[in-house]
Amino acid sequence: MLDRVPVRLVAFASGLVLALLAGLGIGRLAGPAPAPPKTTDMGAVPIDESQPHSHGGDATGQQNAGEQVAGLAVSSGGYTLVPERAEYPAATPPTFRFRVDGPDRRPVTTFAVKHEKLMHLIVARRDLSGYQHVHPTLAPDGTWSVDLAGLAPGLWRAFADFAALDAAGTEHPLTLGVDLTVPGTYAPKALPGPERTARVGGFDATYEGTPQVGSTQPLLFRVFRDGSPVTALERYLGAYGHLVVLREGDLGYVHVHPEERLVDGAVKFWLAAPSPGRYRMYLDFQVAGQVHTAEYTLVVS
Repeated sequence: MLDRVPVRLVAFASGLVLALLAGLGIGRLAGPAPAPPKTTDMGAVPIDESQPHSHGGDATGQQNAGEQVAGLAVSSGGYTLVPERAEYPAATPPTFRFRVDGPDRRPVTTFAVKHEKLMHLIVARRDLSGYQHVHPTLAPDGTWSVDLAGLAPGLWRAFADFAALDAAGTEHPLTLGVDLTVPGTYAPKALPGPERTARVGGFDATYEGTPQVGSTQPLLFRVFRDGSPVTALERYLGAYGHLVVLREGDLGYVHVHPEERLVDGAVKFWLAAPSPGRYRMYLDFQVAGQVHTAEYTLVVS
């Protein structure tokens, strides 16, 4: 019996070696494992600004089938939105100053131009009223500044929508948000009921389509004046329209850009609803050099 033990061990070892060699041979026949898709250091394919897309969702600014929104955090990906002050007087038009600090805790001074601007700043009160879309000016020291319209008392949210450039020239598209307080008696406005037509500046702006949770759907916006379609829509910030969607409650943010060309006279966006709930949609469009903002209440079930 003792003589048989080494024989069995040798047989077992030989079988293990053969199995390993067979696995190696199969691996060679199958070829090398496929390489993973190329990604940026933010972990996703860079946005093609010539295509419709959303500034919302993950750190790349792309919307993930409506699963996420942006602007809920003051800091993301190592970048932090730092306002000069967080409280502003009511009614008096304030100058909002802030900076974006990078991973090295220093103010970022280089940004990529997105839709003709280095920075898009969206401001709205927590009841979804008072919407403003402005473009701050960058100082050499990294300080941004912009004059806002007068703010009514209450809690406001400011969204900084930008793409920072690091030392290697890599873009980091982000939307960071911060709360601003305006002291005084807060009288919240009730959210208007859902309507598919908004009247602004003598125009009627309508939309077709129904956003769904987890499914990207088309939205087509048309502009009319005195019942006739407006055929002289102009590009504003490089596009025929800009659509900002804010979710009631937490003010989750999505900024959507349309297709390059009009579709039968309509501005066509693609949107996935982040979740069930109520939203306020803000459509910026330009006619005769003047920008108008149409507002809609959207209910997603």
